[in-house]
Amino acid sequence: MNDGKEAQMTPDNRKRAAADWAARVLGIDVPELQPVSGDASFRRYFRFFFEGRTVILMDAPPEKEDSSPFVDIDLRLASAGLNVPSILHFDLEKGFGLLEDFGDTLYRELINEASAGRLFPALFEVLATMARQVDTHGLPDYSSDALAAELDLFRSWYLETHRQRPMNANEISCWESVCELLIDSAKAQPQVFVHKDFHSCNLLQTESGPGIIDFQDGLRGPVSYDLTSLLWDRYIAWPRETLEDWMKTAHGLLPVDSNETDWIRACDWMSLQRNLKIVGIFARLKHRDGKQGYVEMIPRFYQYLLDVTPLYPEFDQFRKLLEQAECAP
Repeated sequence: MNDGKEAQMTPDNRKRAAADWAARVLGIDVPELQPVSGDASFRRYFRFFFEGRTVILMDAPPEKEDSSPFVDIDLRLASAGLNVPSILHFDLEKGFGLLEDFGDTLYRELINEASAGRLFPALFEVLATMARQVDTHGLPDYSSDALAAELDLFRSWYLETHRQRPMNANEISCWESVCELLIDSAKAQPQVFVHKDFHSCNLLQTESGPGIIDFQDGLRGPVSYDLTSLLWDRYIAWPRETLEDWMKTAHGLLPVDSNETDWIRACDWMSLQRNLKIVGIFARLKHRDGKQGYVEMIPRFYQYLLDVTPLYPEFDQFRKLLEQAECAP
């Protein structure tokens, strides 16, 4: 039982405790931990040598991060034949885990205009396997309420907090209509396993093919979601023609029950929901959590909103709101 001591630990104390834990479970001297990366959560990752190879130590403070979904979904994905890190040891109570090391070669560093045609087919196959083979029994649903709460991050954290631009009555009515359209579109799609952060920073090149990480938020949701995460990327913006070609390719692989035109619309509208959420999250990371770097990524995702909304007359009024908000001080 957690006696509260972990909750009072400083990051340095937790690092020492993690190293001591790893030494104990592996029966080795206390390893020297090298930081690997951090992310927008409270998790941290370290690397150390063990028996001629490197191992990843995950530190997820239990009072801030519940690691049980990570363990559960890792096993679900592995059971479907997907390439996820093997779990060597895990202590849910302490929030420490030892994982297979997939290395440092992120797809973010590999994907460009020249390589995309070679790399993306394998990623589409991963998407198809996740959608068709991963057991979703017992996973949370991507509910209408959850989709709405994510959309509200844009209004509350980006518009009202970051831009200091609250909506007027007419804009609120427009916003509510947009949210309803996007949520209805998402819920009308086949509901499958959704990674929820399937993009080039969470995919690693390994000898066994694309390695998948950061899947602990996985749930049961719209079949287009992970595809839109991959295509509307943080680091590279693809031409519209290329996006449509890839959406058509995915249409033939994923369990989709609509024609190509309706599928492309579903993907576009899913991208709007996701990118509105991302803009809101990045603003929240700055203003609530003091993480300044993420706000610098807002312009790309905001541009994605400006790219897609003109394609559909349903969003004419909302596009004007986006353009006005972009110019706000």
